[in-house]
Amino acid sequence: VMWPGASLEEMQDQVVDKIERKLQETPGLDNIKSYTRAGSAVVMVDIRGDVFGRDVTDAFYQVRKKISDISANFPAGVLGPYFNDEFGDTYISLYAFSGEGFSYPELKAASKRARDAALRVPGVEKAQILGDQDEKIFVDVSSKTLAERGISAQSIADALAQQNSMDPAGRVETGVRSVRIAVDGFLHRVEDIRELRIRAGTETIRLGDVATVTSGLIDPPDRLFRYDGRDAVLLGIVMAKGNNVTKVGEGLAEAMKHLEADLPVGLRLDQISDQPKVVEHSIDEFFEALVEALLIVLAVSFLSIGWRAGMVVAITIPLVLCATFTAMEILGIDLQRISLGALIIALGLLVDDAMIAVEMMERKLDEGLDKVSAASFAYTSTAFPMLTGTLVTTAGFIPVGFAKSTAGEYVNSLFWVVGIALCLSWIAAVYFTPWLGNLILKSRPHTGAHHDAYDTRFYRSLRATIAWGVRRRVLVLAITFAAFEIGRAHV
Repeated sequence: VMWPGASLEEMQDQVVDKIERKLQETPGLDNIKSYTRAGSAVVMVDIRGDVFGRDVTDAFYQVRKKISDISANFPAGVLGPYFNDEFGDTYISLYAFSGEGFSYPELKAASKRARDAALRVPGVEKAQILGDQDEKIFVDVSSKTLAERGISAQSIADALAQQNSMDPAGRVETGVRSVRIAVDGFLHRVEDIRELRIRAGTETIRLGDVATVTSGLIDPPDRLFRYDGRDAVLLGIVMAKGNNVTKVGEGLAEAMKHLEADLPVGLRLDQISDQPKVVEHSIDEFFEALVEALLIVLAVSFLSIGWRAGMVVAITIPLVLCATFTAMEILGIDLQRISLGALIIALGLLVDDAMIAVEMMERKLDEGLDKVSAASFAYTSTAFPMLTGTLVTTAGFIPVGFAKSTAGEYVNSLFWVVGIALCLSWIAAVYFTPWLGNLILKSRPHTGAHHDAYDTRFYRSLRATIAWGVRRRVLVLAITFAAFEIGRAHV
């Protein structure tokens, strides 16, 4: 909000205090901060962290409405208040227009063409030009000349305003047409301003005789940008909600490619920020992690329980991921940084249930059970313990999913994606894995007697080692703490 000519105290007492008192009625308000100086003030409104979604939009709508309610109570001459409440906009792409020898108006003209092209791309909501410098006309006259001629600076300003005022001159109505009458006295060029006549006492003088009239850019500059050592005008692209950033990025790249071919020689179009590429790289990282997880699971499964059991586990993982993606689509959870990170975390957990189920089937097949009986035993003996472990693991992310804060709004998909993936992994392990094991696993020869699958040299040695450690637990704990201290000393 601005009040030209007001002192700091007048600005604070007659404008800012009224705004702050009214804004204290805003629902969900956290705090109000104001920065006041002579002639202007900035008021910052912060909404509490537990307010998010549509409630945030409604809160800022209430801010606008409440300020509009008291605007009539401001002193005469107050300009504004002006609002800036679109902090949620994020540029998915940022382009720089620059070139040696090109002025800001020329750079702005090119960026305006690019803005029009970007707005025609499906999925683009806004295209904002940043760093352009407005053109101004400067009228410089010395105080000595004003005193000699008996002219005031205000009289020159009034003459310019009156000459350029827009007043209706009427129209002529006939039986067949209506003709508008226009008084052509507008100031269109610098020469028109130089030729303007103003009153100086009893005489009329030409403005160009007492003042220097020039055109140029605003001084001091407003928000200068430079790219690669050159003055630049930027174009920021904002994507509409619910769109695929990679597809929108492809459309933007195609539009800018056509535009760049028509730019003047020497004017460069460079892309500073490319969020679609970042997202694409994140997705590639996820699929790399997926492939690595599959290879590790296959290697461990093949070495420990055979290639058939490894195939059961390896087939289960893509099934769970496909079901997870489907659930995310239904619930409106997009693929973004947090959800991709949650999927990478879930990759290390969702193989556990399938491994447990198939290993139980293998053990029962080794003991002499047929495949159907082994599959049934794997279901009845592991379903409830696995469900308990799945729910306990998911419960660890509950504070993230239900945190009523700005951070909670940002990362809550971590809880939902991990929970969905683990629950679907349990469903696949208790229903799909036994059925798949019945198809892939090989039956053992039935000898008429059951045997203990763990009664082997390896398991007997492992059992003996564990028993030794339990009996000498003080020594084992001492060795463990000593290993930690040695490791910490070498970090």
